[in-house]
Amino acid sequence: MLTRRLPRRAALLTAAALLVLSGCGGMSAGGKSNGDGKGYVDSDKSGIVRAKTGDRTTAPKVSGKTLEGKDISLADFKGKVVVLNVWGSWCPPCRAEAADFQQAHTETADKGVQFLGINTRDATQDNALAFTNSKGITYPSLWDPDAREILKFTGSLNPNAIPSTLIIDREGRIAARVLRAVTIEELRSMIDPVLNEPVPNEKA
Repeated sequence: MLTRRLPRRAALLTAAALLVLSGCGGMSAGGKSNGDGKGYVDSDKSGIVRAKTGDRTTAPKVSGKTLEGKDISLADFKGKVVVLNVWGSWCPPCRAEAADFQQAHTETADKGVQFLGINTRDATQDNALAFTNSKGITYPSLWDPDAREILKFTGSLNPNAIPSTLIIDREGRIAARVLRAVTIEELRSMIDPVLNEPVPNEKA
């Protein structure tokens, strides 16, 4: 029996559509992560999942163009703590958390923290740019309309909802994840423990 494979773009669009359906307020905040949970601590009912230092997995090679058309890569920020936020201008929770993300970015920019957005499922870059301009967002966002870069994440701590936020440690490993909109206090609670970890290869 012959089977037909979906074209690459159609398959990506289908996966991206499923990603959208699972997110933007549609996923329980208090659920446990996938897998056996080894090495992970679910912070009560907050939905913020943290990975122990020795159990962290390396983030994939995410790269592409920013909304302004500049080349960008997650690897560009190795050595910094990266706050990676998946968002869309069409998503109400994304709009609700935008001001807090910009505030946290402003507070931590000189402390070795880099914010990076991944914009997905917006009809046009103009829509996404209008959003960032209206919210006063000054950190870059990668343009990923078909969720190609998002789908590179696998395993227990993948950003499989919109919005999602990951904290990437200085060695490029996933340290924490949440699958919903967050407040400034929650962002600080995710960033600060990773920021306060010893710098790799730092001499005493």
